[in-house]
Amino acid sequence: MRRPRVLPTAVIAESGRLGRRVAMSSQPILGIALLTTLLMALGGCTSTGGRMGAPDVPGAAAPAATPDVVAGNRWSSSMDERRAAISRAGGGVAVTRTADNQLKLTLQTDAAFETGRSEIRPALRPALDEVARGLDDAVRITIVGHTDSSAGDAVNGPLSLDRAESVREYLVQHGVRRGRLLVEGRGGRQPVASNATEAGRAANRRIEIFLSQPAS
Repeated sequence: MRRPRVLPTAVIAESGRLGRRVAMSSQPILGIALLTTLLMALGGCTSTGGRMGAPDVPGAAAPAATPDVVAGNRWSSSMDERRAAISRAGGGVAVTRTADNQLKLTLQTDAAFETGRSEIRPALRPALDEVARGLDDAVRITIVGHTDSSAGDAVNGPLSLDRAESVREYLVQHGVRRGRLLVEGRGGRQPVASNATEAGRAANRRIEIFLSQPAS
């Protein structure tokens, strides 16, 4: 094995002095480089309105705000406010925003109506009041009645339509123009749960209200 080469003491001393001279001579250069970097950073901050790390690009346009429109439906801040107000009103109403930008209310009819009847129970009225309150004239409303499959189409179809029409009449009485309201009764044709259980049948007995604001 080769032994490591040992430099003479004089060479080591001279290299140390040389290193110190290089370090001392490079200090002004390092200072200038640091000052240049600082000035560039400050210049970038000024040119971007105080935001570091985002220098201006000549000719680059600011990103355009994309309108919140899906499937021809516009979602606005007023729809968000209405969703919050209806949720606060209670009455067992589930309130969601659909994938195509509609505000959807789901009313379980066991809470909203007596069995086999279409008169609206008082507990539902505060939520419907919020639907009607100060409604923008551009908003359209679709009301769809659903039942379970236990009584057959001959009973379920008319009952689901009667209940949807009751909701429509309530909204009309509270200031919503009739021409903005579309009503459908679909009986038990569109279940959301199995009709084999009582819980599933209860979920299927519902009224769905859709509020939509066309983009144009």
